[in-house]
Amino acid sequence: MRWVWIVWGLLLALPAWSAPPSFERTEERQPCRHYNALKIPLFGDTHVHTRYSLDASTQDTRTTPQQAYRFARGERIGIQPWNDEGKALRSLKLARPLDFAVVTDHAELIGEVSMCNSPSVDGYNAWQCKVYRRWPRAAFFLFNTQASAGGRLGLCGDDGNRCLTAALAPWQEMREAAEQSYDRSDNCDFTSFVGYEWTGASENLANLHRNVIFRNAVVPDLPFSFVDNPTARGLWQNLESSCLDAGTGCDALVIPHNSNLSDGYMFSPQDADGVLLTAEDQAKRGRLERLVEVMQHKGSSECFFGPGQMEDELCAFEQLPYDKFSGKFMNLTRSAPAADDGFLRDVLNDGLKLKKELGFNPYQMGFIASTDTHLGAPGAVSETDFPGHGGAGEPAAANNKGLPDDLEFNPGGVAVVWAEENSRDAIFAAMQRRETYGTSGPRMSVRFFGGWDLDRELCEAPDFVERSYLGGVPMGGQLPSVANPEDPRFIVSALMDPGTLDSPGTALQRIQIIKGWIDGTGNKRQRVYEVAGDANNGASVNPLTCEQSGDGFKHLCRVWTDPHFDPAEDAYYYARVVENPSCRWSQQICVANGVNCANPGTIPRGLEACCSDTHRPVIQERAWTSPIWYSPNTDSLAGDTLNNDTPSEKHSNKD
Repeated sequence: MRWVWIVWGLLLALPAWSAPPSFERTEERQPCRHYNALKIPLFGDTHVHTRYSLDASTQDTRTTPQQAYRFARGERIGIQPWNDEGKALRSLKLARPLDFAVVTDHAELIGEVSMCNSPSVDGYNAWQCKVYRRWPRAAFFLFNTQASAGGRLGLCGDDGNRCLTAALAPWQEMREAAEQSYDRSDNCDFTSFVGYEWTGASENLANLHRNVIFRNAVVPDLPFSFVDNPTARGLWQNLESSCLDAGTGCDALVIPHNSNLSDGYMFSPQDADGVLLTAEDQAKRGRLERLVEVMQHKGSSECFFGPGQMEDELCAFEQLPYDKFSGKFMNLTRSAPAADDGFLRDVLNDGLKLKKELGFNPYQMGFIASTDTHLGAPGAVSETDFPGHGGAGEPAAANNKGLPDDLEFNPGGVAVVWAEENSRDAIFAAMQRRETYGTSGPRMSVRFFGGWDLDRELCEAPDFVERSYLGGVPMGGQLPSVANPEDPRFIVSALMDPGTLDSPGTALQRIQIIKGWIDGTGNKRQRVYEVAGDANNGASVNPLTCEQSGDGFKHLCRVWTDPHFDPAEDAYYYARVVENPSCRWSQQICVANGVNCANPGTIPRGLEACCSDTHRPVIQERAWTSPIWYSPNTDSLAGDTLNNDTPSEKHSNKD
C-alpha cells in the first residue's frame, strides 16, 4: 500500500493556489499551518449521541460529550455493559482519528435525562424518574411517546420550566466540551462544533429529525426543541430570529436525516401540523438546510429499489424493510418502503419541479453521511468487530451471544468536506456551499466537477484540480448560465481508501454518474451511467471466509459528457463510487463463530439471524458526492424527451 500513502502525501502537499479563501473568519484562533487553496478532504461525524440523549442513556450509554470528542481524536473509551464497580466490559478505539465531529444530543428530554440522573436536581424523585432508573426500557417508550406528541411529562411542571432549567447544565457541558476539544493552535488537528438534534415526528410517528450545527461558539442559551414548536418551519423561524439574524455572530445550518424513514413527510409540501408551506417557508428551508444525510446506521436514503422501480440494484444497499420508526416496534403500523417515501433521488427531482413553481429550488441539498452513534463513538464505522450502535432503549447484556445490533442496521457512514484547512469557519463554509460527500464508512478521496468546456484530457493533467476550479464548479455547485449551452462535461476522480497497515482498504470497482431531470412533459426522470471502472471485473468475496479475490482499481478518473443533455430541462448530477464486494459486519460475526447455513449444526444459539432470509452477507461500500445542478436559460428551446430510464452507457477505465 506504499503507493497510496505517496499519493495522499502529494495531495496534501499540493502547491498553494493564489485563490482567496472561500470562507470568512468569524472567530479568534491561530492560522492553520496546513492551508491549501485547492482544499483537502476532511473526514468527520456530524451525528453523535452521548449520555444526555434519552435513547442512549436508557441503553446504559455513559459516554460524556468530552469523552466522545476524545474518542474522535483517537482515545479509547469504555462502553456497556458495565460491572457492579462501574467498569466497562467492552471498549472502542478508532484505527484512524477523525478530523472533526459534532455531538448532537436530542434537544428534547435533555433536561429530563439530566434531572433523573442528578440527585441534587429538583424532580429527581418524581415517579417518572423512578421508572427511568428502575425500568429504562419502559422509560424509553414513556418519555419518547410524550415528546413525539410535542408535550412534556408532568415532572416538568405545568409551564415546563423545571425541565428547561434542568437542561441548562447539560447544554453548557456540551458547549464546554466542544470548546475544550477544539484545536485552536496552528496544528489544526481537530475541529469540534456545538450542535444538537431536533427530534420531530409526524402524527403517524414518521421521522422528521434534523441535526443543527453552529458555526462557532456563539449559540442560543438553550437548543430549540420539537416540544417548543412541533413544526419544521418553527425550527427555521427560531434559528433565523435567535441566531442567523440576531446580529450576535451566530450562524447555523440544518441537516435532515433518515428521510428513508419519513414516510414521505420529511419533504412534504405540508408541515407536520398540516399547514401548507409557503414560498417564504421554503426559502427558509433553502437557506438553512444546505445538506442532507444520505447514509447512517438506520439505513441509506439515496434511492429506492423494489418492484416496478428503475433497474438499479445498488439502491437496495442498506435499505430498511419499513418506512417509519413506528414500523420498527409496531406491526400494525409497519409498511414496506416506497420510492416516494423520502428517498433523495426523488426528493431532488421534486426540487426541480418546485423551482418551476417558486422560482428557486428549496431542495438543493448536498450529501453527507454520519453514524448516529448512540455509544458516544463518532466515526466507529468499521465492519470488523462492530459493537452495535444502540438507540432502542435496551442495554447490552454481559452474556449476549447474538448479534450486537438489529440485523437491518449497519455501522453508519462518514461525512467528508473539501476545505482549505481544518477549522470551524473553513469546514462550515464547505458545508454551506455543499462541497461535501458521504461514504458508507471507507475514506476514499473523491473529486467531482462540472463545466461547459473542461479539457477532455483533464484526468492526465497534474494540475487537474486547479484547472477544474478555474473552468467549472465543484460538487454542490450550480453550472453557470451560458447563452447557448452545449453538452456539459464532468470530471470525477476517486482514490481508494488506503486503510491502515493492519487493515488495508478495499479496491474500487466502478464510478457511476446519476442524473435526475424533469422532462418536457413535467415527469420526473432518473438514469444511471457507468463512467469508469468495470462492474464485471470479477471481484468477489467468499461469504464463508470473508476472503476477497479479484481485481480492482486503486484510482479511477473520467471526463464524461452527458450524451442525452437537453438544454431546456432542469437536471442534477452526482457521482457514486463503488468498492469491490466485502463481508458485511453481521457476516463477519457469523464467520468468526463458524456459522455455515448449509449445516444447521454450526449455528449457535443467538446467531440464527445469520441464516435468515433478510440477512445480506455481502455489501459493496460506497461514496456519494453532492450533486451539481443545471438550470436552463429562460429563452432555451424545448428539446426532445427520452422514453426509457434504463442505464444506457457503459465504459471501462483500467488504471
